[in-house]
Amino acid sequence: MLYAKGCEVQSDSRAGFAQAVETAKAADVIVLTVGETWDMSGEAKSRADIHLPGVQEELFQVLKATGKPIVVILMAGRPLIFNAIADQADAILYGWWPGSEGGAALANVLYGDYNPSGKLPATFPQSGGQIPISYQQYSTGRPVTKPGDIRYKSAYIDAPNTPRYAFGHGLSYTTFKYDGLKISQPSMRAGQTVQVQLTVTNTGQRAGEEVVQLYLRDLVASVARPLKELKDFKKLSLKPGETQTVTFVVDKDKLAFYNRKLEWAAEPGEFQLMVGSASDDIRLESKLTLLP
Repeated sequence: MLYAKGCEVQSDSRAGFAQAVETAKAADVIVLTVGETWDMSGEAKSRADIHLPGVQEELFQVLKATGKPIVVILMAGRPLIFNAIADQADAILYGWWPGSEGGAALANVLYGDYNPSGKLPATFPQSGGQIPISYQQYSTGRPVTKPGDIRYKSAYIDAPNTPRYAFGHGLSYTTFKYDGLKISQPSMRAGQTVQVQLTVTNTGQRAGEEVVQLYLRDLVASVARPLKELKDFKKLSLKPGETQTVTFVVDKDKLAFYNRKLEWAAEPGEFQLMVGSASDDIRLESKLTLLP
């Protein structure tokens, strides 16, 4: 195993770039660790610019130019902006701050001894101008309905509306198929519940875990409601080729929100049910009506 420092986290010095490139040329695979220092996150540690500090992303581009496969580990206490890495890295492992045993945990993922199953608890923006950005956005009077058609629409003219990585995103060394969405009844009253069922199959060659996510949208309400909200999730462990049935229970509480009187209440009407692997990776959809 070969090692070169490359650069400091917050310095503008490129003095270590040459040694890093020579070391990379002698390696089969480059593992590049970048991010923040430990004391850049936490109480009273806000940052106005959440791009990778210093010249770390420039170091990545220099190493990428060697033609060697490059895996990037990001260490940080917040979502960061790292567009060049996101576009060009062969693999990305977001380590956050994993603690004293973090090195062993990261090595197990990199060597394939553990199949990752984490999902992002926050939305990662593509630029600072998108902030605040959330999967729980509201509909507008002029939504973008076709990619590229943004003339007089609620969109940026110099950047996409979409995040770099959406809430709930997370990859695995295997793949999963969602199928057969069924609801026990198309409508319900306040005191009733509805079961939402589907099957999930591990379609890859390795055992893995998947976090199945249930989102809901109140289509018409007395106050503006988000386009989707996470209401439930289930984590499954599946062997290659194995299929499991997932069941969610929807009750009045999952349909409720705080109205203009600050009352926690569910209003009669139609709701959209969405099940997927992430907030931007919805696999199955259905409708449910709450009766008066």
